[in-house]
Amino acid sequence: MASSTGEIAPGPSTPAVANAAPPPATTMEVKMGARLLAAAACSGTSKKLESLLDGRATAPGNGNVGNLAMQPASPPGDEEAFLRESLVYAVTTGGDTLLHVVAATISYHEDFLKKAGFIYGKAPDLLFMQNSRGDTPLHCAARMANIKMVSLLIDLARGEDGSTNRVKALLRTENKINETALHEAVKSFFVGQHEVVKLLMEEDSQLASFPKNGASPLYLAILMQRKSIVKTLYELSGGVISYSGPNGQNALHAAVLRGKDLTEMLLGWNINLTTQQDDNGNAALHLVASVLHQRDLRAIRLLLLKANPDALYQADNNGSFPIHVGVKPAISDFLMESPSCVGFCDARGRTVLHVAVEKGEMWRVRFACSNRSLSWILNMQDNKGNTAMHLAVQTGNFTMFCALLGNTKVDLNLTNKKGETPFDIARSKLIIKGLHSNQNSSAKIHWTLGYVGAKSGIYRRDYFEEKKEIVQARQNETRTIENVKDGTQSLCIGSVLIATVTFGASFAMPGGYRADDHTNGGTPTLAGRLAFDAFMIANSCAFTCSMIATIALMFSGSPMHNPQSRLVHLGTAFGFMSISITCLIAAFALGTYMMLAQVAHKIAIAVDVMSSLILLYQSLEIAIKNSLLVSPLCRRKGICQKRVWTFPLTAVTFVGSIIIQLWPIAVIFCLTALSHTRGKGEPEAQPPTPLA
Repeated sequence: MASSTGEIAPGPSTPAVANAAPPPATTMEVKMGARLLAAAACSGTSKKLESLLDGRATAPGNGNVGNLAMQPASPPGDEEAFLRESLVYAVTTGGDTLLHVVAATISYHEDFLKKAGFIYGKAPDLLFMQNSRGDTPLHCAARMANIKMVSLLIDLARGEDGSTNRVKALLRTENKINETALHEAVKSFFVGQHEVVKLLMEEDSQLASFPKNGASPLYLAILMQRKSIVKTLYELSGGVISYSGPNGQNALHAAVLRGKDLTEMLLGWNINLTTQQDDNGNAALHLVASVLHQRDLRAIRLLLLKANPDALYQADNNGSFPIHVGVKPAISDFLMESPSCVGFCDARGRTVLHVAVEKGEMWRVRFACSNRSLSWILNMQDNKGNTAMHLAVQTGNFTMFCALLGNTKVDLNLTNKKGETPFDIARSKLIIKGLHSNQNSSAKIHWTLGYVGAKSGIYRRDYFEEKKEIVQARQNETRTIENVKDGTQSLCIGSVLIATVTFGASFAMPGGYRADDHTNGGTPTLAGRLAFDAFMIANSCAFTCSMIATIALMFSGSPMHNPQSRLVHLGTAFGFMSISITCLIAAFALGTYMMLAQVAHKIAIAVDVMSSLILLYQSLEIAIKNSLLVSPLCRRKGICQKRVWTFPLTAVTFVGSIIIQLWPIAVIFCLTALSHTRGKGEPEAQPPTPLA
C-alpha cells in the first residue's frame, strides 16, 4: 500500500517490455501526496475515478485536477489534459502508481477490478511499472492473495492477442530482493494464497525455477511449513523446480529443521540434495546434527544417513564433520552408522573430544570418557600435538580436567610440539598469572597432577624458566602492580569495615552494663557466661585479623615496596581476611544466641543456622573441588576401584573440606573452654568492705 505521509517522488522508469513505449512520467517530475493518490485510487466508485481522470470531476478533498500535480517547467499547450495525464503516471515516495494502490487492496469488490482495468486502459505501461522495492502491481496483488485481481492483471498482460510472452515477462519480473509474484503469494498470510499460487503456476509452469540464485518459492514454502503449497509447486512444475535457498543453502537445509514429512518428501524428489553444501560448507546433516530439541530429529537423521551414508564424511569449510557439531543423540546415531567417524579430525587436527574441551561441552567429555569404545581417541593429538588433557589444563576447566583424570586411559605424560606435558602447562600458567589463590582451578590442577605423579617434558629445567612467555610475564611488572592495586582496593574496604564493626562491638556489649552502684559497676551484665566469653574471643579474633589484613593491604598498596613484597603482603591480607570473616560470623551468632536463648530459644537457633549458611558459602568452592577429585584420584592411585564407594567418599570429603575451613571456630571454643577451666580453680572475688 502507499505510505500515508510524505511527498511524491519521480516515478521510476518502466522495465523493458516488448513493444512498450516509455510512459510520459519518465520525462517529467510528478509529485503527489501519498494520501491524495490513495484517495484518488480507492475512495469512491470506479465512475468517479473515470470522471477524475477524464477531467469531469475534482480530486477527492481538493478543488480541481490542477491541485494533484505540479506544473512542469515547460507544460504542453493543453494544461488540463497534461495534468490529467500526470495524475495517471503520478507516484508516491515509495514509487507506487495508481495501479499499485488499486492492486494492493484486499477487497474483492468488482469495482476495484473496474478501476484497475480503467487505469490500465489509460496507461498500459503501469502494468510493468516497478516501485522503489521493485514490485509490480502483480506483486502487490499476490501479496494480498487477491485471486480476482491477480487473474485480471494476468489477463491484461495477455491482451487481445493472447501474448504469452508478456504474461511470462510479468510473472517472472523480480523485485530488488529477486522475488517474483509467486514468492509473494507463498509468503502471504491472507486466505486464498493457495489458489493464487496455483493460478500463477498454471500460467507458467517454470515460474518456480526463478530466481536462478537466491531463495526459491519452494524454499520459502518449506521454511514456512506450508506442505500443501510445497506439493502444488512440485506437481504443477512437473519436477522442473528450483531447490535453491539463501547463502548457498537448498530446500533440504530448511526441511530438516522443519519436520520429518517435508524432509521425506524432498528426499523422494531429489536425493542429491543431501550432498549439496551451503556457503559455509554445511550439508543438511550438519544442521540437523547440531539441534537438540525438535520432534522426529532421530528419524530425520536416519533418513539422511539412509539416503546418503557418505554425508558423515563431508566436512565443512573449517574441516568439521557432522560428528564435530553433533549433540549427544546425534553422535550415538553416527557411531551406530560408522564407529570410526569419532576419530575424524578437522582442519586443525582436532577430534570431537578436542572440540568439546575447547567449547566447554562437558557432556561430550563425559560421554567419551565413559564409553569404552571411544577410549582410542582420548590420547589423540591435534596439529599442535595437544591432547584433550593439554587443552583442559590450558583452559583451566576444573570439572573437565577431573573427568579426563578419572579415566586411567588418559596419558598424562604425552608432550606436544613444544615439548610440554599437561604438568608443564599447569606450572607455566601459575608462573604467568603470578597472583593466585592456592585454591583456584589452576593451582588445584597443578597440585593434583603433581600428586598423581605426572611428569614434566624432557628438557633442562632452566630452559623452561627461560621460555619467552614466562620471561615476559616476569618482566611485565606493570601488569603485576595493576593486579595488586585491584586486589588491594577490593579487600581494603572489607577489612576496614570488619575492624570498625568489631571495635564498636567491644564497647557496645550485648545486654548492656551494670549500674554504677553495683558491686562490679560498669561491667557487662552477661559477663561470666560461656557464650559471652566465646563472643568476646570471636570478636577479638575478628578485630585482630582484620587489622593485620588492613596493615598488610597498606603495605601491598604502597609504591615504597617492590612488586614481589607487595604480592606477599596481598596474599597475607587475603588469608587474614578469610579468618576475620569466619570469626565475625561466629561473633554475630554467639551474640544473638546469648541475647535470645533465655526468652526465644528457637529463634536463637534459627538465627545461628542462617548465619552458618555464610560459612558454608565461603567454603563451598573448595568443598566442591575437593569432592570432584575424590573419584579420579582413587582411580589413579588404585585405592578403590568399586563405584559403590564413590558416593560415600565424596560426601565425607565434601563435609570434611567445609569443617577444615572452619578451624578458627574450633580455636575460639578451645580458648573459651580453657579460660573457664582455669577460672573454676580460682577463689571467688570478695566484695569490697564498705567504709564506716
